[in-house]
Amino acid sequence: MENPQQASSFSSLHAYLRALSQTPSRLARRACSVSTSYEEMSQARSRSGSDMARTLRWPDLVGFGLGGMVGAGVFVTTGHAARLYAGPAVVVSYAIAGLCALLSAFCYTEFAVDMPVAGGAFSYLRVTFGEFAAFLTGANLIMEYVTSNAAVARSLTGYMGATVGVSSTSWRFSVGWLPEGFNEIDLVAVGVVLIITLTICYSTRDSSVVNIVLTTLHLSFIAFVILIGFSKGDWKNFTEPADPKHPGGFSPYGVSGVFNGAAMVYLSYIGYDAVSTMAEEVKNPVKDIPIGVSGSVILVTVIYCLMAASMSMLMPYDLIDVDAPFTAAFSGGAGRRRWRWVSNVIGGGASFGILTSLMVAMLGQARYMCVIGRSRVVPAWFARVHPSTSTPVNASAFLGRLLTLYTIIDHFICCYFNSYLF
Repeated sequence: MENPQQASSFSSLHAYLRALSQTPSRLARRACSVSTSYEEMSQARSRSGSDMARTLRWPDLVGFGLGGMVGAGVFVTTGHAARLYAGPAVVVSYAIAGLCALLSAFCYTEFAVDMPVAGGAFSYLRVTFGEFAAFLTGANLIMEYVTSNAAVARSLTGYMGATVGVSSTSWRFSVGWLPEGFNEIDLVAVGVVLIITLTICYSTRDSSVVNIVLTTLHLSFIAFVILIGFSKGDWKNFTEPADPKHPGGFSPYGVSGVFNGAAMVYLSYIGYDAVSTMAEEVKNPVKDIPIGVSGSVILVTVIYCLMAASMSMLMPYDLIDVDAPFTAAFSGGAGRRRWRWVSNVIGGGASFGILTSLMVAMLGQARYMCVIGRSRVVPAWFARVHPSTSTPVNASAFLGRLLTLYTIIDHFICCYFNSYLF
């Protein structure tokens, strides 16, 4: 580990240039050096100044887990997995993926209970494989969070527009001096990112309350869709395709199709890892973390299996819309015209899911950045915890502004590459 005299690389431009010139020796010294649980929980933690307040219990963690996982992704991945791979056996695919996610959650739980700090995977790797592996992981996590959160924030406009029947383009601001097709700024996405940034800076406890309210609303929409699917669906769709030429049965593509579907729908479980980054703010880590992390994965698995079963009952697997399976299930066909309004309900539920998954991800990214600052890989300014709010305000505000900027330019980048490539 670095001594205090060598730990101020970012204190001035001269110090940074000196440290940069010493990169080979510093890398050789620190790359494989490992930290300890004691150092992470005492010395490194003290670099934040104030402590993060322990205000969370297991219901808060379950809420964060549900909010982080049950987003809009399930409304898309289910269609792909059912139509192309598993058929009605997509229910089993979700169960298999849920079991794999639960085993991974057990690993996060064991580390978080033994070392309840805010660093998540970064801290776990730092005490096992060394700082270089931790740095690579931390850098990738931060980039993943920022880029994916920008895309998630921008998708909110589309779902909200679908809910009220208004084109999402009418909610975007056009910049006249930019080329056509590259000139739209999503003000709704920018506003949502700024509001969530202020919320997570103000209080983790209040963020939990907001998340629980939004998650409850989201789950009520999902429960409604599941009930409609079971009441209006047909059990024969579990075994009979619409076209007799297509493979039939509960698992038309066999065991390999079920596992291929499980690999695809596993993406819908991403988000439980962010819960482990809040271990430092849990009142009783030994009890609350196992219940919160593992319990949320189990609940999400049950919800996903019910959603997949509901969709499979609504229509044969070979008629499922790959891109919008639930919306098309209620809006397609003459017999379902009077149920088209349910597609608006789905859009509303997905909007709440986007908000919760965005909030949980932004909480997680700030805590990753805070702990990376504690290791002095980035300026220690990011590690500061505000004495009044007991939150990593510097990291939260910086990443919130960065995410806002990326949300604005993300559309330009996507449009440019799409036009260039296609």
